Amino acid sequence: MSYKSMLTILTDAAEVAPVLGAAIPLAAEAGAHLDVLCLGIDRTQTGYYFAGATALMHDETIVQAKNDATEIEAAARTELSRSDLSWGLDALVAQSASVGGLVARRARFADLVILPKPYGEGRYSDAPVVVEAAMFQGQTPVIVLADGVSSTCKPKRVVVGWNESNEAMAAIRRAMPMLQSAEVVNVVIIAPDRHSADSSDPGAELSKMLARHGVNVEVTILAQTLPRVSEVLTRHVADTGADMLVMGAYGHSRFREAILGGATRNMLEHAKVPVFMAH
Repeated sequence: MSYKSMLTILTDAAEVAPVLGAAIPLAAEAGAHLDVLCLGIDRTQTGYYFAGATALMHDETIVQAKNDATEIEAAARTELSRSDLSWGLDALVAQSASVGGLVARRARFADLVILPKPYGEGRYSDAPVVVEAAMFQGQTPVIVLADGVSSTCKPKRVVVGWNESNEAMAAIRRAMPMLQSAEVVNVVIIAPDRHSADSSDPGAELSKMLARHGVNVEVTILAQTLPRVSEVLTRHVADTGADMLVMGAYGHSRFREAILGGATRNMLEHAKVPVFMAH
């Protein structure tokens, strides 16, 4: 498998440079086409304002959303024009309630989606919706970037969170091109007795599979010495100097869709390196 069609979704002009700073070299390295969707989002809710003001305020927010989309598009076009990539650029306006469906339709035709970190100061509430829609509805792997870190092109040391779940295996399969190009892939198993009745040699079968794909793999077994598994994983990533984390994305059902589960959300909130996730 290789990544030949990549997508990024931008909803904030401040995200353009850092996100495309990661996406452009990644697409260039893979020889992939990069699509960029610039979204201006109308975050109003009909009926929220006092009687008589709704129509006027709605018109104003639509204008603002169009201006946002235009600003994002202009900044993205500037960044893309400096590259030799095959790329496409769209600017659209969407209401908050329709963002998930729009993102899912675009994501399902991509091999990989590159997105900014959805949590933190200054982020809008629809940022997690974009991540959720790409993974759960679009069924596409996502790289979530970390603040101030744009190097995703060729991660040298990758940590893989392994708990024998279908989600973790989906992430590993989808991340295979990056695992194959890494210098070292460290499979981390936290408290293995919780995941399998046979814990005599945890990670052995996964190691064999990865090795057959030419991956230089090592296995680390960790005790859960912190309250959350995500905290143990975050500390291990820092201790080993890893530059990418691969993990399954876990969610909860919501009207036949899904929202990020607490462990996944906590991981993204505190990640200091790009996180490759799939469901």
